[in-house]
Amino acid sequence: MTPTLLGRWQTRWFLTVIVGLPITLPFALGLLGTGTSWHFIYILGYMALFGIGWDVMYQYLQSFRWDHDWPGILQLLAGIWEGLVLGVIAMTIGLPGLPQPFILSHFILHYSLVWLGIYSASQTLMRVLFPHWRFQGGQLWK
Repeated sequence: MTPTLLGRWQTRWFLTVIVGLPITLPFALGLLGTGTSWHFIYILGYMALFGIGWDVMYQYLQSFRWDHDWPGILQLLAGIWEGLVLGVIAMTIGLPGLPQPFILSHFILHYSLVWLGIYSASQTLMRVLFPHWRFQGGQLWK
């Protein structure tokens, strides 16, 4: 599948809500020993918000590939890169809604679970539940 920019955005936001939010709620409610804190919801929002910019860059980089495709392994590596950048920004500059001092271990656990959930869903469930998604540039609706 060669995603369009609109398809990337739709998929990112859809998976953030459908997959990322249910994974985030136990963190926000303190069910995982992280203490009740809604800053995990903010982290999820920043993941989606920054993703808009990342997707513009990925679309540009993808244009240099001979088949204009974006293999799954590059998507997985992009998630690692996105997490590193978001973590560094949260720790050094700080972001509204996030605590200072920033607890890196909670961030790593939360981000890793959310990203792996989103990545897994994009590589499996999306292809099964939305077969048209692959043939419409990643767009769920027009």
